[in-house]
Amino acid sequence: MKRLHRLVLSAYVGPLVVTFVIVLFILSMQFLWKYVDDLMGKGLPWYTLTELMIYATASFVPLALPLAVLLSSIMTLGGLGENSELTPMRSAGLHLFRILLPLLLLVVALSGFSFFFSNNILPIANLKMQSLLWDVTRKKPAMNLQPGVFYNGIDGLSIRVRNKDQESGTLEDVLIYDHRDPFQGNRTVVRARTGSMQRSTDGNSLLLTLHDGHFYDARDPAGKPRHDQALVHGTFETDVVRMDLSGLGLNRTDEDLFKDHYKMLTIGQLAKQEDTLRIKLALRINGQQHHLRNTSWITRDSVTVSGPGEAQDQAVYLATLGPEDRASVYDQAIAMARSTLQYLERTVTERSAAREQITRFQVEWHRKPMLAFACIIFFFIGAPLGAIIRKGGMGLPTVFAIVFFLIFHIVSFSTEKLVISDKLGPWPGMWVSSLVLLPIGLFLTWKATTDSPLFDRDAYYRGWVRFTARWRPAHNADPPTVP
Repeated sequence: MKRLHRLVLSAYVGPLVVTFVIVLFILSMQFLWKYVDDLMGKGLPWYTLTELMIYATASFVPLALPLAVLLSSIMTLGGLGENSELTPMRSAGLHLFRILLPLLLLVVALSGFSFFFSNNILPIANLKMQSLLWDVTRKKPAMNLQPGVFYNGIDGLSIRVRNKDQESGTLEDVLIYDHRDPFQGNRTVVRARTGSMQRSTDGNSLLLTLHDGHFYDARDPAGKPRHDQALVHGTFETDVVRMDLSGLGLNRTDEDLFKDHYKMLTIGQLAKQEDTLRIKLALRINGQQHHLRNTSWITRDSVTVSGPGEAQDQAVYLATLGPEDRASVYDQAIAMARSTLQYLERTVTERSAAREQITRFQVEWHRKPMLAFACIIFFFIGAPLGAIIRKGGMGLPTVFAIVFFLIFHIVSFSTEKLVISDKLGPWPGMWVSSLVLLPIGLFLTWKATTDSPLFDRDAYYRGWVRFTARWRPAHNADPPTVP
């Protein structure tokens, strides 16, 4: 490797790693803020939250790579131009592509890694994340008694404490409504002056020790009407209430429930699943058409004529019926027509849902190579742009990077919605964002290789002066003679 190549690569790798970590962190924080309400107050262990964040962060790697490539390319080439390191290279006769060749090879390798990650690692990370997120969001809140607030996190019990000593953990004025028996309501009420809580040795139960209290229990004596109930009242000095905490634990769901989702499949699996869905849809359409054909007498596969004699003409048959029988025939025909219309509406809805499901598999199939190809496109935007503006650091390059990435993201999001709604095909629908930025990258590359002053204000001013000079009146070369 030449010394020039080592210089350019060393100047590029640092900003690439830093920007990639920053972008990945921002995307992960966006995920955390989205689900913060589902994660707080549930007593989740730190390793569960760490596992969830690792899987979520891994799912953002293909999206963070293009932005990191764009931002680091602008920063690197802009820094080389700002430090007057790019000018001597060009003065020595080196073409811009010769300078960018090691960076281009590195970006192509990153693009291949992005595709490999999206196709092989990302489905596993999505499967782990979705199954764990499903369990976490459905986990009940942890046991946390707030003074003056009823806690209903434990099935069958409602607990309220008047005051809670944060240092000793002593509870004052404990009120418990016990409705664990089905269809009994709040039959048992326990109230104690003080109490304390501690977990059992296995951790699956909570022992609530009550002191100086009394209880009320409304029981139904056998053989008596429902409204005739006996009230049992008692007092106690010390009582222990055992509460089951198994419902507060994190129960892991079988991952096989999510493995057929389109985000958990590779390209080969997506294509295979798409073919399976198309075959099922075709069979379903044939069944629906067969059902519709048999709802009409004319297109029915087989017709059974009840009664002796030959089939009669419809008008002749109706003429032989009385008013009541004729009205019954008309009502039956209207009911059959309405039933057919309702079946057609259900058929249209079912086919639309099936086609949308197939489209989502196609979208995910195209998304994997599209994000990998976006890394190369963003490099051909960022590197020439940095060579033109000649500004390094996190200031102006960040502005340009955010603008181009927003264009890419907005166009990609909009066209994806059009593809899912069946208004645009997966090709070129999923590639519109890349095709929009590709001419911009080629234009910037051409301007950078020709040393065009694209952002030079004086150059535009000189061009404007030359343009306006064409419309000014020409002055005579010889001065006028004096008579």
